[in-house]
Amino acid sequence: MPWNEPGGDKDPWGGNNKKTSSKNNNPADKVTELFSNLSNGGDHKLLLLIPIALLVLWFITGFYTIESGQRGVVLRFGAFSAVEKPGLHWLARPIDKVIVVDIDRNRTASDQTTMLTKDENIVDLKIEVQYLVKGVDDYLFNVMYADFEAMQERGVLYNVMRSAVREVVGRSDLDFVIKEGRQQIEQETHTLMQGILDKYKTGLLVKKVNLKDATAPEQVKEAFFDVTRAREEFNRSKNKAETYANKVIPDARGKAARIVEYASAYKLEVVSKAEGEASRFSQLLTEYSKAPKVTRKRLYLDMMEEVLSRSKKVILDAKSGNQVLYLPIGNAGTMPASPPMPPLNVIEKLQQPAKDTTNRTSSPSGKLREFR
Repeated sequence: MPWNEPGGDKDPWGGNNKKTSSKNNNPADKVTELFSNLSNGGDHKLLLLIPIALLVLWFITGFYTIESGQRGVVLRFGAFSAVEKPGLHWLARPIDKVIVVDIDRNRTASDQTTMLTKDENIVDLKIEVQYLVKGVDDYLFNVMYADFEAMQERGVLYNVMRSAVREVVGRSDLDFVIKEGRQQIEQETHTLMQGILDKYKTGLLVKKVNLKDATAPEQVKEAFFDVTRAREEFNRSKNKAETYANKVIPDARGKAARIVEYASAYKLEVVSKAEGEASRFSQLLTEYSKAPKVTRKRLYLDMMEEVLSRSKKVILDAKSGNQVLYLPIGNAGTMPASPPMPPLNVIEKLQQPAKDTTNRTSSPSGKLREFR
């Protein structure tokens, strides 16, 4: 029968083989054929390929990567095993399990509350803490909810922050907290928090504490501002007074120092002059004891010369009665500087006639006397 006649498969190129090949290319048929061969004691090599394939698949799925700034904590049968650094690692699943912790991410905890100060005033505070994870094993296993970012109020760090800032503010005055004490409060809170966290071994590192706001409550804010303005006015007046005092006091001290120096110089001058006069008198007394008459006459002449050198000279002619005035010619009409006058009793004693045996004669006019 020809191959193209109807009613039969007369294809000379193997039409029956085509049907068989189409049937064997179906995946479902292949799986059915494989299990039927295995059940009938077929090829044992196929049986060995299955666990090898599963083993290779398990080995491939065990690789994982830890990014930079992260750490991987490996748990083996649920217990801590090791800490893996950034890079490619292999994990024996499901025996091992890895927990990846980001240690470079800045974490933040904040709180806004009302506190009581040392002077029994109320202050509203808003504080913020920035921190990092420094020990991943301590962070995961030593305490429950070391920070618990999903609900900070349940975390250890949040409660440590509230406790530390309350302790620091509780030993400070209201003015110190609101004004100049913010930086010191931040430092003390930072130190206290880190000490508590290290004691609990939380694995957390406090980077910075920010006291973002510190004000009096709304109910007393206006009165507080009045007190602040009064204090500022007091400080301005005090500074003004101190400035005036700093200007006046040095001037007064300078004047006082000048007066003291002048008095010291005057004292030195008077004492030196007195000592000189005393020395001269002692020397004169020595000479007087040797020759009393000559010394008295010399003193009289010196005194008269000193007195007459400062006065105008008048010569009287008793016979004619004419008065002739002679002016001093030594300084061209200017009077010489007069030395201090000796006491009157000294002059009177010097002018008294000496009690001696010297002969005294009278001039013809009876007006002049001469000592010899």
